[in-house]
Amino acid sequence: MAATLWKDYKTVKVEKEDGITWCILNRPEKRNAMNPQMHYDMLDAITELEVDKDTKVLVITGAGPSWCAGQDLREYFRGTDDNALERRKASWASQEWRWRRLFYFPKPTIAMVNGFCFGGAFTPLIACDFAIAAEDATFGLSEVNWGIFPGGLVSRVLADAMCYRDAMWAIMTGDPFDGKKAAEMKLINYAVPKEKLRAETVSLAQKLMKKNPAVLRAAKEVYKYCRNMDYGQAEEYMGAKGTALRFTDPERGRETGMKQFLDEKTYRPGLGEYKRGAK
Repeated sequence: MAATLWKDYKTVKVEKEDGITWCILNRPEKRNAMNPQMHYDMLDAITELEVDKDTKVLVITGAGPSWCAGQDLREYFRGTDDNALERRKASWASQEWRWRRLFYFPKPTIAMVNGFCFGGAFTPLIACDFAIAAEDATFGLSEVNWGIFPGGLVSRVLADAMCYRDAMWAIMTGDPFDGKKAAEMKLINYAVPKEKLRAETVSLAQKLMKKNPAVLRAAKEVYKYCRNMDYGQAEEYMGAKGTALRFTDPERGRETGMKQFLDEKTYRPGLGEYKRGAK
């Protein structure tokens, strides 16, 4: 099926194709740097896609040779220095879509890093459930080179994605590194040659779409919320979540999977998913 455009934004292009929604940062002449308008556009798009029935997997990528060069220094910083209201609005929209909405997006999310990924772009990169990059993509936290530190939650979310030594190296040297190095650091899942990047992303999305969407949503929510709980809280939360899932899953995946494995002997859980839609 050919990709179809969805809504008309000034700085973002949204395309849908076979269950995959491609949310494309679309300021290639600025290396897709994030200005206030992009934050407003992305917040609107992600909010609507949360409940869009055609969106099974969300992919964030960039137009042209860049993924995202971070915040637009002229429009986001200097352009709002003398306008407290605009700075507050832009800052709220920025944090809302780049972390809260994206991190807890109810469907699988993939960052497809096709080029430059700098500064504030690390927040949505880490907020996505998966990240695949081109081997020659360029990553970097260059803030220290021009007089600030990585803000906008970047310094905080790095602690969830990189070990202490790698994070301190990236933050304090400002040195760039490529996709292969990003994979070694566990900042991304893996890197592939650029010509294979889209195919690898589609392959992962298709694998995820074979799973029960209600179970996928519960699985990511349980992991992300439990990270900040103690063991007792996590035990109680997971017990309640498991019970809720049994009653709210329209596919009744638990019962179907156990029936196919224990009674029908038609699949093995460790080697694949149960046959969805079977009676």
